[in-house]
Amino acid sequence: MKRISILLLAWALCAAPATRAEDAATEERLNKLSGQIEDLIAGQKTLRDQVAELSRQLQTLREEQGKPNSSYANHDELSRLADAIKEVDRKRVEDNEKIHADLLKLGNTLSAPLPPSRKKHESAPPDSAVPDKTATPDKGFEHVIQQGETLSLIVQGCREKNIKVTVDQILKANPGLKPDKLRPGQKIFIPAPAS
Repeated sequence: MKRISILLLAWALCAAPATRAEDAATEERLNKLSGQIEDLIAGQKTLRDQVAELSRQLQTLREEQGKPNSSYANHDELSRLADAIKEVDRKRVEDNEKIHADLLKLGNTLSAPLPPSRKKHESAPPDSAVPDKTATPDKGFEHVIQQGETLSLIVQGCREKNIKVTVDQILKANPGLKPDKLRPGQKIFIPAPAS
């Protein structure tokens, strides 16, 4: 037994460095694997945080999609719009019927024979009367009516030129002249004031 114990002791002494070398290699592998596991755990934590953030964003987006947007019309507004369109369409149909009836009346009027024409033997209308040279005094001057001019403005313009004349004097000098029907380009006679 002594032999066996010596042999075992010798074997244990020889085997101890080999076992120590294997223990060192195993420990190195163990440390390497521990580092990789820690990296995986850190990566997994980062992925969980990213998934949680994406989940929050998705939930926010769903909530926003579920809320009614103010730019969309609601049911009441659509109903009012439909009623307004119906009213416009009804008026359009009425207008179309009126136009059709008016066109029929116009067609009947145009198809009827024209009455015989009567020749009128009238003189020129009084509002375009030319001043009567025989009835006007010899002294005075001719004035051409401008756009927007009235007899009062003409009298005022004459007074600014030291010509004292009244509206009545202009009317007497221009028989048939109507103050409310003055036309641009029309000529009237402005009498000179009596001295």
